[in-house]
Amino acid sequence: METEIEKLKQLRADREKMKQRQETTLVTREKEKQGGNDATATVCPECGSKQLVHDYERAELVCQHCGLVLDDDFIDRGPEWRAFDHDQRMKRSRVGAPMTFTIHDKGLSTMIDWRNRDSYGRAISSKNRAQLYRLRKWQRRIRVSNATERNLAFALSELDRMASALGLPRNVRETAAVVYRDAVDKNLIRGRSIEGVAAAALYAACRQCNVPRTLDEIAEVSRVSRKEIGRTYRFISRELGLKLLPTSPGDYVPRFCSGLGLKGEVQSRAMEILKQAGERELTSGRGPTGVAAAAIYISSILSGERRTQREVADVAGVTEVTIRNRYKELAEQLDIEIIL
Repeated sequence: METEIEKLKQLRADREKMKQRQETTLVTREKEKQGGNDATATVCPECGSKQLVHDYERAELVCQHCGLVLDDDFIDRGPEWRAFDHDQRMKRSRVGAPMTFTIHDKGLSTMIDWRNRDSYGRAISSKNRAQLYRLRKWQRRIRVSNATERNLAFALSELDRMASALGLPRNVRETAAVVYRDAVDKNLIRGRSIEGVAAAALYAACRQCNVPRTLDEIAEVSRVSRKEIGRTYRFISRELGLKLLPTSPGDYVPRFCSGLGLKGEVQSRAMEILKQAGERELTSGRGPTGVAAAAIYISSILSGERRTQREVADVAGVTEVTIRNRYKELAEQLDIEIIL
């Protein structure tokens, strides 16, 4: 008897919750129709979270915290077709490549393909090939109409070359292209080499996107010296008002550990050492690469996967003396006992 009463109470409570949800959904829809409230500002009635996500594939508004579906009646802005693998998606897509800042015309101009085939894939007759050749030649010429576009085309190709040599992701390339375009708009290129400004823009983009690369690494793949890149970087960051925080030693740890072939345990311990060093202000005023290399050296010894100072120095791009001085400071200040 008691169990049946409990079940009835539970059913009643569930009905009340469902009623509250429906009322909340109706109120939200009314506000959206009146234009008084944005769907992203709605509060979840179940858990009170504001982290609501639009799932455009299922046309649903979902709470990211508890998974409650708040709304399933809004417009799906995706394509009207479905695809079940990448090849099918590419075949059915009717749009071109997205706009990109890494091309001087943002990728919006047309290109005549180098293959002598028409839109149906049939071979162009030999009678029309000469005309197609002339069209292709003039297409290349009119894509770059003036000196500014010619400068931009060369600089962005140089940026892409350096980014490829460093293995940088797409977002860094786009950010570097935006920084360079801002420098062109403010006429900061005059009197400076295109390669120098491009390299400085790439270095600034690396710092903005938290994908740190040292000036020495940028200088290795560029055609200008480290000194010129540093000077140009300071100039454009001041003129463009780029607010860049100092690079953290922890940003270098994953890359250095990967280069040394160390396990995740060593990386985690090195990050813990750097965290403690940061709390005691042992990293301020010191080169981040040297501090990161010293933390990795200490961590490799403590984890039983020892690497020599020479091996760590080669990967980090610092001297053995720097690692020796930094690891002694860290070991002494953090009371780490190292058995050599």
